[in-house]
Amino acid sequence: MPVRLPRALLLILAFAFTLAACSRIDLAYRNLDRLVPWSLGDYLDMNRQQKALLDERLKGHLAWHCKTQLPGYLEWLDKVRLMVANQGVTDQALQQRTAEARQAIGRVAEEITPSAAELLRGMSDAQVGEMRKAFSDDIAERQKEYVDTPLPKQIQARATRMEKRLTPWLGELNARQRLRVMTWSQALGDQNSEWIANRQAWQQQLVLAMEQRHSPAFEPRLAQLLQRKESLWSPAYRMAFENTELQARSLLVDLMQQSSPAQRQFLLDRLAKVRRDFSELKCLKG
Repeated sequence: MPVRLPRALLLILAFAFTLAACSRIDLAYRNLDRLVPWSLGDYLDMNRQQKALLDERLKGHLAWHCKTQLPGYLEWLDKVRLMVANQGVTDQALQQRTAEARQAIGRVAEEITPSAAELLRGMSDAQVGEMRKAFSDDIAERQKEYVDTPLPKQIQARATRMEKRLTPWLGELNARQRLRVMTWSQALGDQNSEWIANRQAWQQQLVLAMEQRHSPAFEPRLAQLLQRKESLWSPAYRMAFENTELQARSLLVDLMQQSSPAQRQFLLDRLAKVRRDFSELKCLKG
């Protein structure tokens, strides 16, 4: 996955899934154009003109997104709720929901690529240098946090993070579910190394593209980096990614099979709230 500079531009892509953890989806969505520059500011010192351009483009993309994409997200949430209500959480069903989500992400990636190209093309050599150093620091930080620790500690930390993510959706996990989360984490093994290597390779490709940002080849190359990242994956990372997805689907199927009626109702209520929050957005009603 890319780091915060492009991820900030792409933050709109996955908001439906990441903002679901917020208590006030409507508030977070309305202020997304204000939140994104803070992420950019972690990596670049943008000048006033660049900040104004980013703000203008984000407002336009958010309006487009709410009007044309949110209705599809509501339908997607309905499919997920029906899947849970009918106890139909299967590997095949999860693959279908994942494919639908990827298509939605792809549509937004295509929409914002021209704006991303315009913003990145306007960066100075000094800002590109900042980007290069920020990427290097990012990899060093993540290497220290996720790789330079004994594998058993990585596995335990990954299981702990997953439990923390699941609790808001299922409530407190039971003993069988906690054990299943641990076996899921063990099955992923040393995936952190492949993930960080892929992240670093993506960053390097973006820096190389930035060196040609004033040429006609820049936007097509950026489109590949933002829209077709998988085309740049190494064979090792592709295998790791496919295993990650397989293990994630298997985990979710098993957790739902091990869930209590109270947990399933908890999940249905949470999904209903997410849908209600999205459906009540003023931009969607307008």
